[in-house]
Amino acid sequence: MKNQTDNSKSRYIMIGGFLGAGKTTAVAALARHLVDQGVRVGLISNDQSTGLVDTNVFKAGGFPVAEIAGGCFCCRFNSLLEASNELTETSRPEVFIAEPVGSCTDLVAAVSYPLRRIYGDRFTIAPLSVLVDPVRAARILGIETGKPFSEKVAYIYTKQIEEADIIVVNKCDSITASLQDQLVSTLEERFPQARVVCCSARKGTNLTPWFETILSVEADPSRTTMALDYEIYAEGEALLGWLNCTVGIASDEAFDANRWLVDLAGRIRDRLIQVQGEIAHLKMTLDAGDPMGSLAVVSLVQSDAEPDLRESLVDELSDGNLVINLRAEIDPGELRVIVTETLRDIEALNSNFRIDVEHMESFRPGKPEPTHRFSTGENEPTASTEA
Repeated sequence: MKNQTDNSKSRYIMIGGFLGAGKTTAVAALARHLVDQGVRVGLISNDQSTGLVDTNVFKAGGFPVAEIAGGCFCCRFNSLLEASNELTETSRPEVFIAEPVGSCTDLVAAVSYPLRRIYGDRFTIAPLSVLVDPVRAARILGIETGKPFSEKVAYIYTKQIEEADIIVVNKCDSITASLQDQLVSTLEERFPQARVVCCSARKGTNLTPWFETILSVEADPSRTTMALDYEIYAEGEALLGWLNCTVGIASDEAFDANRWLVDLAGRIRDRLIQVQGEIAHLKMTLDAGDPMGSLAVVSLVQSDAEPDLRESLVDELSDGNLVINLRAEIDPGELRVIVTETLRDIEALNSNFRIDVEHMESFRPGKPEPTHRFSTGENEPTASTEA
């Protein structure tokens, strides 16, 4: 990798995709691949608020990480630069890997182009990768049936794919060969601008061709910026409820944290189904609080799916710290009620169990207002003030 890029510049790699596509796992896999080669990396996580599962996962992996909260990279562009400066001071990354908010799009015009045109002396820009969950993609593209998102949320989803240089069909180990072939064919037909690759970031399957491309190939600076209706984009984001929550867990008796976390996810899902809420992504970590930074991690990416224990703890716990990140197409007030009542129910089932909600917030994302937005051939940004 070092021989394929300008050694005087850091490499900026952005891995986008909708909520639940597996971006965090992919970012961690790429970071580990680079570290194993002796390359210094810095990770940048991003969310509409604080208290990210992703940040906890990256830290547990031993990676240097900065978190940008309060808006997407597009709207917090200056914060993105500040995060890169902080990481440069502490760990001097040769490669920055950035994971944007899962409901964000217009990353080429509002992030990649400004980085190249304003800060081209500091960064080389990799092609934009956009990950898709194959089941979700098949439903939105009309290949398979299943509960879809509403039209305006689906608009964001398809726009994310439209701006991709590389469409990464992740979790390919979870679908049939025939569905994979049909999905690839549909993506290549509808989005001919992009290269389509299939892999499993979790299993480590077929990652090398994708990694080699984003580490060696430069993003095309002459590519036409996609058209985007910011009103529909904003309305689509506003249909999504966001909940971030941190909880202290204590028990008089040690308990199986892995089983407990999976059960909690299932209970939250069942309540959402009752009110016809569609999960975009539910991610939770339970921190053992040991020096090794051990975590149990559960993920759920559809309302009709089963919770997936992504990382497990070896030993039982008597106390820990729980982080919940829940995104669903439902009123955020209902998310708060669902999570609060579910936690209360679990506590009531066992008199030896105590749950302390330390922080909880639920909201809808605000209207996206990019700090900069360049179109092909432009020399000046269309916006230059960050809120």
